[in-house]
Amino acid sequence: MIKKEMIAMLLAGGQGSRLGVLTSKVAKPAVAFGGKYRIIDFPLSNCINSGIDTVGVLTQYQPLRLNTHIGIGMPWDLDRNNGGVTILSPYERSAGSDWYSGTANAIYQNIDYIDTYNPEYVLILSGDHIYKMDYEVMLDYHKENNAAVTIACMPVPWEEASRFGVVITDDTGKVTDFEEKPANPRSNLASMGIYIFTWKVLREALIKMRSVPGCDFGKHILPECLENGERLFAYEYNGYWKDVGTLGSYWEANMELIDIIPEFNLYEEFWKIYTKSDAVPPLYVSEDGFIERSIVCGNSTIEGTVINSVIGANVHICKGAVVRDSIIMKNTTVGEGTQVDKSIIAEEVVIGDHCTLGVGEDIPNKVNPKVYSFGLVTIGENSVIPPNVQIGLNTAISGPTESEDYPNGILASGETLIKAGDRS
Repeated sequence: MIKKEMIAMLLAGGQGSRLGVLTSKVAKPAVAFGGKYRIIDFPLSNCINSGIDTVGVLTQYQPLRLNTHIGIGMPWDLDRNNGGVTILSPYERSAGSDWYSGTANAIYQNIDYIDTYNPEYVLILSGDHIYKMDYEVMLDYHKENNAAVTIACMPVPWEEASRFGVVITDDTGKVTDFEEKPANPRSNLASMGIYIFTWKVLREALIKMRSVPGCDFGKHILPECLENGERLFAYEYNGYWKDVGTLGSYWEANMELIDIIPEFNLYEEFWKIYTKSDAVPPLYVSEDGFIERSIVCGNSTIEGTVINSVIGANVHICKGAVVRDSIIMKNTTVGEGTQVDKSIIAEEVVIGDHCTLGVGEDIPNKVNPKVYSFGLVTIGENSVIPPNVQIGLNTAISGPTESEDYPNGILASGETLIKAGDRS
């Protein structure tokens, strides 16, 4: 193998439990985004746009769709004999099988893969963030400061700082302390979960901390490096970055794509986002169809009305149906006369005729109020909604449902309907 200056390790094994039924059958990085993309497309595209041609993708939870989507990496020009993209799943050793038990533990289990390329530097990425970043500029910053670790950071509102790992720096950007989700943060400079390590330093820390249960970068590796007197620097990023880890942030990030001047622009020529695209026929809008301020993908049929929404490929909005402020993923049908408001509808869903989604009072969800909130209706993939039902706010549905599942034809606000074989 040819020695690489820097390789990327992309952590894509997360369950994404805060996305509820959207991730009951698929890993969070494989969830659809912006109509035609999947979340993992963004860090993969950043890598190739930054000149990084060797990427290890660490998968674990429900990896089938993610693995199929990535394939041999052709859409991202990562189908290479030397380097390219490699899927790294947990595997059984002679001493027994080890699942990845933490972000740093996952990297430790793949030391042999990294050593194959003998890199000077290793870039650690998360597979579930929406952003554009030139990692080459960050590497230049790392070299200029003779850093052992460079942490990509961005300022967040002080009231939100306790949700993140925050860094405390001196006037030169050198990190003097790191706090993982502190109750009383001393800084609002939040770690983005993007790190460049000098490989020698990271390798030693991983081996030293290998027996720590659930070994994690924020909780264990960064404090260990600080304690050892290593040079840690904060690389401040001021562009668009969104962790789409909650239904609210996922919905907001999709809706921001359809602003008149989108804060996150998918149409820039100089920094393209690549994805695996199916060869599909064009969009069809019937005489009665109407689309306003929306993204609608190919092979969809619009016979009803679509306003302020993101519609995936091969979606059928039937005659008289109205879709507002919603995300509808591919291969889904919305029946005649159905009203859909502020909903997230996953792939392969059938919604019957004359239904109403997103009505009623804003009552907290009874089963999982932290997940199913934001006034949204969330429907998991392969679900079936029978005709003539009303579905309230902060609700979740997963699986094929029937009329008898809806007392008086209603799923009230705050209720959850999970059929056998699915999870909430």
